[in-house]
Amino acid sequence: MIKIGITGGIGSGKSVVSSLFTLAGIPVYVADDESKRLTDTSPVIRKKLKELFGDDIYVKDKLDRKRLASLIFSDEVLLKKVNGIIHPVVRKDFKEWAVKQTSKRCAMESAILYESGLDKDMDVVLMVYAPVELRLTRAMLRDGVSEADIMKRMNRQMPDELKRKQADFVIINNDVQPLIPQVDRFIKLLPKK
Repeated sequence: MIKIGITGGIGSGKSVVSSLFTLAGIPVYVADDESKRLTDTSPVIRKKLKELFGDDIYVKDKLDRKRLASLIFSDEVLLKKVNGIIHPVVRKDFKEWAVKQTSKRCAMESAILYESGLDKDMDVVLMVYAPVELRLTRAMLRDGVSEADIMKRMNRQMPDELKRKQADFVIINNDVQPLIPQVDRFIKLLPKK
């Protein structure tokens, strides 16, 4: 099975590209959604986060995401510890999910594919690129937050230039170049295992 990593910065259009993959019959594991599910359901994550932050990091069996975010937002050490708890569980969950797929290809969508080390589990990495100004506008409209909040999130992610250098293929999602032909071309280039 060919495993495809789909990455790009906030507001780049990863979800749109993932939807096009799904329409083309390629199942997509959305790491952000799955990590949220796993932080609520994984006994391993729950135990370790409670050890790190106390029992009240969970409220009614759900992770208090706002509280966690406020605790780790400006603390790099805590952020690394939390990532060290969550990323291995997501990696394991993806591997288990991938084995169950009947397609010859599957994908993982992750904004932090490189930062989390999940790129090492992929056969090919596709980066979705959009100019910063467009990403800002999209993310502010989508999330209903300020430009400053989006910029803080962007600054926590690997710069686009580094992602572009490491990616095997780049799709431009700038609202000028048509997206569907780029995705079709990428899918046609994939080896048929």
